[in-house]
Amino acid sequence: MLLKIYPENPNPREITQVVETLRNGGLIIYPTDTIYGIGCDIFNAKAVEAICKLKGIDPRKANLSFICYDLSHISEYAKVTDSAFKLMKKNLPGPFTFILEGNNKLPKLFKLKKTVGIRIPNNNIIRTIVKELGNPILSTSVKDDDPVLEYFTDPELIYEKYNNQVELIIDGGYGDIEPSTVVDCTGDEVIILREAKGELVY
Repeated sequence: MLLKIYPENPNPREITQVVETLRNGGLIIYPTDTIYGIGCDIFNAKAVEAICKLKGIDPRKANLSFICYDLSHISEYAKVTDSAFKLMKKNLPGPFTFILEGNNKLPKLFKLKKTVGIRIPNNNIIRTIVKELGNPILSTSVKDDDPVLEYFTDPELIYEKYNNQVELIIDGGYGDIEPSTVVDCTGDEVIILREAKGELVY
């Protein structure tokens, strides 16, 4: 199913429809401030496993990321040092994935690795969905090694490719082709693991 949602003013009825899909264990494709993402409720283990299978990811080895609504949401699932908090406050919402140490509230599949990637995209649609759901959504991009870029920026082409593999695809307008910048905050020094969209403000 392809569902059009406008980022400026997401329709509450459509947001509820997406949230119900997530609560029922459904997979969704959604817009961010970078590349379109594939996600599910992080507390639905079967749905998380289905996305890992779809993307060819081994959850025991992969660095799984998820989307939070705001900074207070992050501290529920990860250990946030003062310096990491200050850095995130300056840069979020924005096109960054911050790697942090996970805590005991993380779902089992995420605990297989001691770290977790956290995103708060500058995108009203997905943040409103996360807020309404009440907990984070798994975040992995629709992009793969296919050299054809158009299909993962155009929601209608994404729909053609994925409509049999996910329950719902949100058309939130054209996506970006550049992924998020990945920032490791687990050590004494901040390390940029992948330089991409966005310029980190220290």
